[in-house]
Amino acid sequence: MKEFLILLLLALLASSCGFRKYVWFISLGYGAAVALVGAGLLCPFSGSLSAGTILQCVLFIVYGCRLSGYLAYRDLKTAYTRRMKGEVKSDKNVSFAAKVGIWISAAVLYVLQTSPVLFRLQDNKDTDALCLIGFLISLTGLLLETTADLQKNRAKKKNPGRFVDTGLFRLVRCPNYFGEMIFWTGVFISGLNVYHTAAEWICSLLGYAGIIYVMFGGARRLEIRQDKNYGNDPEYRKYKSTTPIMIPFLPIYSVKEHKWLVA
Repeated sequence: MKEFLILLLLALLASSCGFRKYVWFISLGYGAAVALVGAGLLCPFSGSLSAGTILQCVLFIVYGCRLSGYLAYRDLKTAYTRRMKGEVKSDKNVSFAAKVGIWISAAVLYVLQTSPVLFRLQDNKDTDALCLIGFLISLTGLLLETTADLQKNRAKKKNPGRFVDTGLFRLVRCPNYFGEMIFWTGVFISGLNVYHTAAEWICSLLGYAGIIYVMFGGARRLEIRQDKNYGNDPEYRKYKSTTPIMIPFLPIYSVKEHKWLVA
């Protein structure tokens, strides 16, 4: 419990940038929180670290720094902020109490997502097959997400007014979200042999289910925005009707009507 609270404090500290701009609670603050939690896990468990857990913690740091760096670049150096104006609620319309609620709930989610590695360290578990398999799955997710972001940036620079359907976007409309889900699937799998109590199972499942929900909510928000921007384009309509929205080869082409996805 003590270690969980320490990680929560670190996540709260890292994501507090959202008080400057509330969407940063779940963007820049998200990446910063995962990176800081990864670094924080290395300190109190120095005596129980293994090669596998060190790799997992380092991967958290790399993941978080990459995500925050990419989002900062996108917000500051591209036209993304201008495109999103009017689609994201202004900070003036979000009360301080609401910001505090978002801040705390987001920080709790970030710690729950990373909790499988915490439980492995608390269990003093050495590097094993599940740890390595989970790490490799997470690494694959990180590479997919990074590749998708680079491909989207390249395509938007070439043709800013067109939707992206090249590279990984040929297989799935949200490959970056798919990569994110793969990343956290690996983290969850890595701890399957260290969940010994109901509390550990609940924490891990809540963290994993939470980020999957957030990703599908993000896909719904993106679909609504793309329909608004490209809905009259026959090429986009064909692309949307033939390319899965979240998972390659799984014939789910739309989540727009699922209003319970409100992330």
